[in-house]
Amino acid sequence: MAARTAGHVAEAAGVRRSFGGTVVLDGIDLTIERGQVIALLGASGSGKSTLLRILAGLDDEATGTFTTTSSQAVVFQEHRLLPWKRVAGNVALGVRAEDAGERTARALAEVGLADRGRAWPAELSGGQSQRVAIARALIREPELLLLDEPFGALDALNRLKMQALFDRLQAAHGFAALLVTHDVEEAILLADRLLVLDGGRIAEAIDVGLERPRAVDSPGFGALRRRLLALLHVPAGPDEG
Repeated sequence: MAARTAGHVAEAAGVRRSFGGTVVLDGIDLTIERGQVIALLGASGSGKSTLLRILAGLDDEATGTFTTTSSQAVVFQEHRLLPWKRVAGNVALGVRAEDAGERTARALAEVGLADRGRAWPAELSGGQSQRVAIARALIREPELLLLDEPFGALDALNRLKMQALFDRLQAAHGFAALLVTHDVEEAILLADRLLVLDGGRIAEAIDVGLERPRAVDSPGFGALRRRLLALLHVPAGPDEG
């Protein structure tokens, strides 16, 4: 991956990816600006996670051109914590800075786990484990955060808490983010721009334009939700006609 163009943290042009005879991505063009949060939506198998992995440098079979900042971190749906390392060790994994201990403590405090640095991963709840995964990304001070369904495995209450946490952290740190999600409400709550993948291409790009902080009853939220559901070929409920 080459360094990004000034003003952008990621760019892609004409990106294609096939698996056997199946074309999953068929000419994707994408730009992520500094500090911008983009939500990537689409049906299962539409190529959302594939595109994220390409930008993360985890797939070398794609064609086209794509460049990203070298300052990036990835958060997956599975927290992928090492069970033989304590929480602090997982957060600091791969960090060689002299102040790694201070940065670890600061990152854990930011995600609400200041007192859990000595805990083992097996002692954590699912929500806590994902907070550790986010702290592990934060400690690297990334310009770009790539998130692949990061809250998809959580229960509804923890998911809401994690969405609020992400919103606070992004406002505080100003990192850009590409958020892969199936959750239409989550996308509208967190993103500046919405991209809908369909047929291997970006079928629609929508600037959210709603004032922050956002809630599901914010003016304009319902109309945007209905528009996204229609683009995703999901029938509106009886009370959303």
